[in-house]
Amino acid sequence: MKDYFAHSTSTIDDGAVIGQNSKIWHYSHVMPTAIIGDGCIIGQNVFVGSNVKIGDRVKIQNNVSLYEGVLCSDDVFIGPSVVFTNVINPRSYIERKEEFKKTIIEIGASIGANSTIVCGNRIGQYAMIGAAAVVTKEVHPYTLVVGNPAKAIGWVSEYGDRLYFNNDNEAICDRSGDLYILNEGIVNKVER
Repeated sequence: MKDYFAHSTSTIDDGAVIGQNSKIWHYSHVMPTAIIGDGCIIGQNVFVGSNVKIGDRVKIQNNVSLYEGVLCSDDVFIGPSVVFTNVINPRSYIERKEEFKKTIIEIGASIGANSTIVCGNRIGQYAMIGAAAVVTKEVHPYTLVVGNPAKAIGWVSEYGDRLYFNNDNEAICDRSGDLYILNEGIVNKVER
């Protein structure tokens, strides 16, 4: 018995695994070896390729294609028309499936509309990619990146609010009161 919703225009191939309470909307296609976690929302016209793994509570907006090699952790947000790649130097006449590179999106990260994520990179936990950014290298946890190529312009909390560090390299999220420490360009949340 299926315990998820799939719109009648979507295509769910046999063998795909879809978690409880997930919703798959109009004209989306989930390939046979894809895994989608619990409580996900897959927008209109989304393609989830073979061997793609999507964690729990992930929101993927309209017109996104996740090709083989994309691994997406829990609580990730992927905005409309985000582009993922899986080969660095594609040619239509050369088969390069053995060269697919992994793209790893860690827990809680957000990717803004119309961004491009070049394969082989990791987007750290709770990182935020600004709209239309082109990510060509690793993005560290809690980092805010924008532009083409994407460059770090600051840091964000788990709530997505900007973090401003004092002289002791500490910042407190206004919304949650959580404490963050900046050490050599890397941010960590302090558990209290």
